Amino acid sequence: MHIYRKIYEFAASAGAFEGYVYHKETLDDDALSTWVHNLVTAHEHLPPEVRNEIAPGLDQTLGRAIQSLISVLGEDNPLVRKLQSLVVGPSPKSPDDFQKTKWHEDP
Repeated sequence: MHIYRKIYEFAASAGAFEGYVYHKETLDDDALSTWVHNLVTAHEHLPPEVRNEIAPGLDQTLGRAIQSLISVLGEDNPLVRKLQSLVVGPSPKSPDDFQKTKWHEDP
C-alpha cells in the first residue's frame, strides 16, 4: 500500500474512533478491542518519520478519544493504556477540547 494511502487510512480511522467513543456511556467491549488493535497496528506500520510528523495532530485526536474512554473505563484499563502509548506529547484534558488550530504554517 502506498504511504499516502496508509496515512489517510490511519488518520480516517483515528478520527472515526474519536467519534465512536465521544461521550459514550457504554461501549461494546469486542468492538472497542478491535478498534484499538487496528489503530495500534496501523500506527506501527507507519514509518517513524511519518509518526513523528503526525504526532501533534494524533496527540489531539487520540487524546480526546482517550479522555472519553477514561470516563467510562478508567485510566488503568489496558485498552486506554495501549492508546496512551501512541500519544507522545501533550494531549487534551477533555474530550471537548477542540481549541488547537489545525491549519498553520510551520516556522
